[in-house]
Amino acid sequence: MPKITFILADGTRKEIDAPNGISVLEVAHKNEIPLEGACEGSLACSTCHVIVAPEWFEKLKTATEDEEDMLDLAFGLTHTSRLGCQIIVSDALDGLTVTLPAATRNMQVQGK
Repeated sequence: MPKITFILADGTRKEIDAPNGISVLEVAHKNEIPLEGACEGSLACSTCHVIVAPEWFEKLKTATEDEEDMLDLAFGLTHTSRLGCQIIVSDALDGLTVTLPAATRNMQVQGK
């Protein structure tokens, strides 16, 4: 089972066994990691924004235009920012490390 390391806003590291086929957001919720996900993974907010470790960023599938639009609303956006709801766990991501930003912006887009 792939492992994902979450680095919390206070610097605490939590390594989690993550089943294939679910999102990083779902992994966080199942393991009491404080990653909000206000829209429940429907790609209508940016509250599941994570910062992917640079060595992993290029290994992810390219973000869709919809994800890029939501990321524009994220607090603390970086060049390796992604939405946790859009990163799907697979064996290829064993060892993935993501950092939770210090804050989020909960501005859901209406009609999404």
